[in-house]
Amino acid sequence: MTSVVRGTPAAGVLDSLGMFEAAASLPEQVSRALQASRKLEGLPRHDDIENVVVVGMGGSGIAGDVMVAVAGPFLAVPVTVVKSYDIPDFVGRGTLVFAVSFSGDTEETIEAAGEAVEAGASLVAVTSGGALGKMAEEIGAPVVGVPGGIPQPRAALGAMAIPPLAVLEQVGLFPGASRWVEQAVDQLARRRDHLLGTGSLAEELAERIGRTIPLVHGAQALGAAAALRWKTQVNENAKSPAFFSVQPELCHNELAGWGIHGDITRQVLTLVNLRHSAEHPQVEQRFTLVAELMREVVADVLEVRAEGEGDLAQLLDLVMIGDFVSLHMAAMAGVDPGPVPVLADLKMRLGKA
Repeated sequence: MTSVVRGTPAAGVLDSLGMFEAAASLPEQVSRALQASRKLEGLPRHDDIENVVVVGMGGSGIAGDVMVAVAGPFLAVPVTVVKSYDIPDFVGRGTLVFAVSFSGDTEETIEAAGEAVEAGASLVAVTSGGALGKMAEEIGAPVVGVPGGIPQPRAALGAMAIPPLAVLEQVGLFPGASRWVEQAVDQLARRRDHLLGTGSLAEELAERIGRTIPLVHGAQALGAAAALRWKTQVNENAKSPAFFSVQPELCHNELAGWGIHGDITRQVLTLVNLRHSAEHPQVEQRFTLVAELMREVVADVLEVRAEGEGDLAQLLDLVMIGDFVSLHMAAMAGVDPGPVPVLADLKMRLGKA
């Protein structure tokens, strides 16, 4: 089994881009992102904001899912996440749009942000530059820069998810966001201390998942964001299939699909339940019942419980555990977690179309 020391993989583990170290730096990244997002100029007034839209794809787009999970329940205006080229028809002068793109050149995000600006929306860009940074500069929109040295968009979650929360606090829509971020940093630092030791929780989970395909269940918006992150990190870091579903919705459809092919699924699937303290009491019971029903049709049932004060701390705690699980899965399979050549090839082909 591999081990991690000071954010680096064990000797002989392939990690050409330093993804282990990037995962271990999440607490500092989150803290720096909060500082970089304070006292921005050119933001709309609180009373002029009728709705909020977050535009982004992949490792950048999850910033919108974090906002929905953490700030959404407390906002007096609706939040919509757009992961496509098109914006909703309601976007207009009363809309605050966060366009999030690690490179600044994500074609879906550029097109959607451009449409939003044309519709009269207020724009805040979170990016390292590119076409998005240029667009924001030309119209005088605020830009929160993504720092250099981060190897891949998915390793920049803190740098891209925290600025929108800080901006919402600055315009008066999400008071107390800074305190939630500080609590998250504290929890991430504690979690990192455990994850960097030999025989960590992440190593154990990766070993139990082994060569099976993880099916990740999360509850409500917080669990949905965490489960999505686990899925995509396994996809990109371990280069492996993974799937996710959300409680309580999965009890109304997916659950009916397990059984007839149990002889197959028990050889290839491992259920991973992500738990947090904000679950509805009935959802807690659903997790227990679903686990009992599925034990006969999956290889194993694993449970991961979030720790920390506040929803953001618990969400990012689950994220950090999942990031390390995916990295250990990559190490166990002899896979380099950093490069994603198939995605780069697809973007190149699209550019030639």
